[in-house]
Amino acid sequence: MRRGPLAGRYPAVAAMVVFALVPFLALSAALSSITPLIAKDLHMSAEALSVTSGMANAGYAVGTVLAVQFAQLLPQRRMLLVYGSALVVGSVLTAAATAPAMFVVGHVLQGLCTSLLLIAAVPPLIIGYPAARLRTTAVVMNMCIFGAVALGPVLGGVQASAHGWRPLFWAIAGVAVAALALSLLTYQEVPPAAPDAPIDYIALCLATVGCVSAFFGASELTAHRFAEARTWGPLIGGLLLIVVLFVHEYTSRHPLLCVQSLLSTLPVAGIVAAICAAAASVSAISLTQISLAHRTTPLHLGLVYLPEFGGAVLAALFFGATFHTRLLHYFVLVGLLFLAAGVLVMNAAAPPTSTLVAVGSGLVGVGVGASVVPALFIAGFSLRSSNVQRVFAIVELVRAVAAFLIAPVLLYVAATVGANADSGTRTALWICFGISLAGALIGVALYYLGRVRPPTPSVDGWLSGERTGWDSPPLLARFSRFARAGGDDDPCP
Repeated sequence: MRRGPLAGRYPAVAAMVVFALVPFLALSAALSSITPLIAKDLHMSAEALSVTSGMANAGYAVGTVLAVQFAQLLPQRRMLLVYGSALVVGSVLTAAATAPAMFVVGHVLQGLCTSLLLIAAVPPLIIGYPAARLRTTAVVMNMCIFGAVALGPVLGGVQASAHGWRPLFWAIAGVAVAALALSLLTYQEVPPAAPDAPIDYIALCLATVGCVSAFFGASELTAHRFAEARTWGPLIGGLLLIVVLFVHEYTSRHPLLCVQSLLSTLPVAGIVAAICAAAASVSAISLTQISLAHRTTPLHLGLVYLPEFGGAVLAALFFGATFHTRLLHYFVLVGLLFLAAGVLVMNAAAPPTSTLVAVGSGLVGVGVGASVVPALFIAGFSLRSSNVQRVFAIVELVRAVAAFLIAPVLLYVAATVGANADSGTRTALWICFGISLAGALIGVALYYLGRVRPPTPSVDGWLSGERTGWDSPPLLARFSRFARAGGDDDPCP
């Protein structure tokens, strides 16, 4: 079987994963500071750039589902090379863009290919190595997903202070090239997961139309009122289609996503935590960035969010020490409380001050780093490791929808509610606080109603593929007549 010279070498494979995920995730958080420069250079309106960003986020969400379908039917490592090549093309198009069309196509490709790479590259890194490597993998995942996002505002501020945007995009393109090179060097032939599996056309259509429609509607809030049909119609309609997608996957005899298997206490609590943490953190950072943008220089604004990166690093290190113990469950709860505290600190003054935002961003960094990826593992340990790719797809789909849809809505609230923008921002931040606190309270309630005593995962058994990491009690087990267990026997091929 064909193998690259670095095939199986853990450091090289881990570096490939980091380089594959960092470009778009860091860029998406950096765009706020450099959007005016892009608009001026490419003669794009604020609405056009908002729609472009929305479509890139829609591509990220859709890619999670496409990646699972492709992995079933096509050689997985060959597809990794295809995704990496497309990411390079997209990154070069955005960096070299001389017209709006080039930038739009390139940025949407960046979003789509990043999630394709995430679902294709991360699961083999998790289950393809001995249990001793899993601790490092957990830290790497947390760092490359949320460390990159946390560093984005800093990079954007530094680049905006230099009055240019292309150097950052060319640097992102260089990282994408490095990811492709490492994909070639670590190449190892992997056959399709289920070559005889049927193509789930319904799921693919629902995911594509639903995400594109919902993100388009949210992006239109930049220039239009929510009451206009071109805004609320696609937004609400797209969300309904995403709900129909999950209903379809629950009832399907041959589901593409393991929805039915995840409907038990632990994975539902984990997914709720991931949704709330993603929605509250992205929205809070976006709200304070816009509030401070006219009150300070771009460089100072970027540096205000540097504590968020430090918090994410700290959370990743503690996660590595706790993910294989029963403390994992408490770690997610503590993360949500840190996130709520961070939003509360940011909202302690109206308008938010640089000092409060800096302290709050550090707490937010700890909170999101201690909640989203740990919650993903709570869901993942509830199924056999052979299904981890599908678990990741579900969690990343709902995380992307929560983070990238709720933020534009709350930005609209900040701009339209209250006597002025500062009053509206305060209201929107209170909503962020409520979302993060709701994630913690709902999780605790689900554990109580499921009669859960936080278990310790059987990491070795889970990695062997012979059993789940732990047994997840049925939902509402305390009220047995309403209880419904998920489990490994559900129809997830």
